[in-house]
Amino acid sequence: MTYREAVAALTERGRFGISMGLERIERLMAELGHPERDLRGALVGGTNGKGSVVAMVRSMLDAAGHRVGTMPKPHLVSYRERIAVDGEPIGTGEFADAVGRVLPAIDRVARRVGPPTEFEALTAAAVVELARRRVDLAIVEVGLGGRLDATNVLDLGVATITNVQRDHERYLGSTLAAIGGEKAPIIKRGDLAVTGASGRGLRPILDRCAALGVPLRRAGPRQPYAVTVRHSGWEGLLADARTPDRMLTDLHIGLLGRHQGANAAVALATVDAISERCGIAVPESAMRAGLAAVRWPGRLELLDGSPVGLDRVLLDGAHNPAGAAALAAALEELGEHRPTIIFGAMRGKRVAAVLRALAAIGPRFVFTRVEDPAAREPQALAATWRRISGQDARTAADPAAALAMSDAGLTVVAGSLYLVGAVRGMITGTAEEDPWPSSSDGASAPT
Repeated sequence: MTYREAVAALTERGRFGISMGLERIERLMAELGHPERDLRGALVGGTNGKGSVVAMVRSMLDAAGHRVGTMPKPHLVSYRERIAVDGEPIGTGEFADAVGRVLPAIDRVARRVGPPTEFEALTAAAVVELARRRVDLAIVEVGLGGRLDATNVLDLGVATITNVQRDHERYLGSTLAAIGGEKAPIIKRGDLAVTGASGRGLRPILDRCAALGVPLRRAGPRQPYAVTVRHSGWEGLLADARTPDRMLTDLHIGLLGRHQGANAAVALATVDAISERCGIAVPESAMRAGLAAVRWPGRLELLDGSPVGLDRVLLDGAHNPAGAAALAAALEELGEHRPTIIFGAMRGKRVAAVLRALAAIGPRFVFTRVEDPAAREPQALAATWRRISGQDARTAADPAAALAMSDAGLTVVAGSLYLVGAVRGMITGTAEEDPWPSSSDGASAPT
């Protein structure tokens, strides 16, 4: 099977859309000989910050000399990103082999309980590949919710829930308590749990831990794990961190945005939990080095925009109100007023609430869309903005046309990770169909 054939086999399954439930993925794991039982590490859920916490934890574990597998989601440019070892996507040939290993099992499961979705197929391929490579640790980001998400087939020993906020209400419920109730079941008996949640979304997590006798590490203000940000700038954060065992002063965090301080507190708690549960060492020097070196593509990621005729481009997949508020706060703190924001969104998102969160910084919007049936039309987005602000906005038929309209020193791309991925591919010169070499050919794949 070639890489393109593997991608085609996956995208064919995309027509089955979102189909919540664990029966298909559990059957898949059984058909494949239960590779999930060979993995240990942390399952990371929550509304916002999951990817940032995974990136921080991975970076700290890498710095400590551990071999770490991750399953980032969604991918920005290439499906290869969905299976990564030590932060690097696997090669095209390796990805094709990973998909090829699970397709026969997928066909058998489809005949019995219905066709697995694209996400379930990707999850199975990633689990098999990471188990085959015998990574020391797997740090896995939950897809949607937790209780019925395909990743919940994993019991890695540590369960982390970053926070509980409003998003995906159609699937998870309209209240914070309901949403928290969907996320809490990633915590399993025998685990150690971590959370940065507070308020009404915290209660289901507390109840779950109490019912299962699971110790819970809490992160946030006035909690055992806390990070105080002293400075936030284009170079990242300077912060002080407190854990039950140590103080880490003058800590450099390589991600942008003051909100990453909260994510760092959750990440430090997660690393401590992994150390205890899995019996590994992560010295303070590795924590410092890992947090300083951490990068997370597409989330407040600053790129040189010269390949697309621009100065600087800031990519951020802020697609819900809390994420948009964090983006607005970061831009304000960085001294960026009235920025040009190229914005696209998918149906089912709370677009009005997201635009209201961004309104505080006086954005100059260019609304656009990616080539996807679920993408909102730019004119509809502009009409929503007009109702909210009384201001007109420009529209563009596609991301390339939108970029051509920006005349700002900093161009922000936000609202949808699909849009962020499209623009990132344009800037970095990568695309899904690129003939990237497999690492088995002795060449390193580009990032």
